[in-house]
Amino acid sequence: MIKADNKTLQNQMWQRERRAIALLSSLNYRTGELNSYLYNVACGVSELLNVDWSVVTLCQQGFEKVLASSIDIGEGEHLYSLHGSLTGTVVETGRSLVVEDANKYPEYGEAPEGYCAYLGIPLRTAEGEVIGTICSFHQQPREFNEEEIQLGELFAERAATAIDNYHLYEQQCQFNHLLEAEVQKRTAELRAAQAKLVEQERLAAIGEFAAMIVHEIRNPLTTMSMGLKYFQKIVATKSAQERLSLALGEASRLENLLSEILLYAKPQVLQICELDVDTFMSELLNYTSQMPEAISRNIEFIPASVPIKILGDKDKLKQVFINIVCNACEAICPGNAIKWEVKMLSPEQVGINVCNGGEPIPPEFLSKLTQPFFSTKPSGTGLGLAITKRIINAHGGELSIQSDTATGTTVTVQLPVIY
Repeated sequence: MIKADNKTLQNQMWQRERRAIALLSSLNYRTGELNSYLYNVACGVSELLNVDWSVVTLCQQGFEKVLASSIDIGEGEHLYSLHGSLTGTVVETGRSLVVEDANKYPEYGEAPEGYCAYLGIPLRTAEGEVIGTICSFHQQPREFNEEEIQLGELFAERAATAIDNYHLYEQQCQFNHLLEAEVQKRTAELRAAQAKLVEQERLAAIGEFAAMIVHEIRNPLTTMSMGLKYFQKIVATKSAQERLSLALGEASRLENLLSEILLYAKPQVLQICELDVDTFMSELLNYTSQMPEAISRNIEFIPASVPIKILGDKDKLKQVFINIVCNACEAICPGNAIKWEVKMLSPEQVGINVCNGGEPIPPEFLSKLTQPFFSTKPSGTGLGLAITKRIINAHGGELSIQSDTATGTTVTVQLPVIY
């Protein structure tokens, strides 16, 4: 009779080992499926040890978080204090803990309500750090033999490895994300530097070519203008005077175009000085108000709420804002107003906005306004805004133009501030 019982016990142990091996073989941890993996671990422990409930927990900073449970414990995050709990004893000692009846041995900690038997096994990383536990609870008092403890420890080793690998994977993903962002940033900087170098080389070539062409055109143009002015003095008929005046006007326009071509093509050499933005804008306001384009237009200037200083070439920036305000005046009818406002965009940048309520610029034209020789004006050269943009870029700033039917057109000049 005793031999038969021993044989039955050996068969049960052998069957349990087979189930354990089969279950461990079926656990295939794949990154991103940690919760499902740990759930299978918890269920496997409950099945093999024949207990009512098993959980896998992550223990950090005095709290345990339930990562997986063999029974439904409800949705949401389940976070508990380790203080005074059976799990707290396992984490503190770093060793497996067996309690036949927690009600009889309260010194090991308190069990969840309705449970008394307990087997707690630490989850230990390869470096020896305890990061959590596998806890098995039973509603009736019971013992856990050495084989059962070893099975629990085997599952705990697998669970600890999975959690550790998952954290390593998350760290690797974060590192890859940072590396990718840094590569994108450096690539953008390199492309910007390359584009700037290509633009500088292009402008240098244009400058040399433009200087040669302008010289070749300007000399005969000057001779032609002198001849026309001479004939203007000796010709008496009205029709001839009108034709001569028209020819001289076109010659003057061509002279201005040649000057603008040279101004656009040559490198921007800045004479830098410190400028108080509001003072500088107020001086410009007095000048622009007297321009022919500003007659019968009201220019409303709104200074910044705090003093702002920039480094810039006073004459070139004066040219920038005269051109912008002149364009704004031409875009509105007499009696209408222009809003000229200075405000801080960030601690490092000031924005100077010139807004008019005229007809909006078609969207297909906005991106072309700063391109050389593109103009919406019948008599425009198309170089004014192109030169303006080059001057602003030379100051380390940006030029932007927005236009819609609700607010009209706003030209914004962004410049770096100094303290």
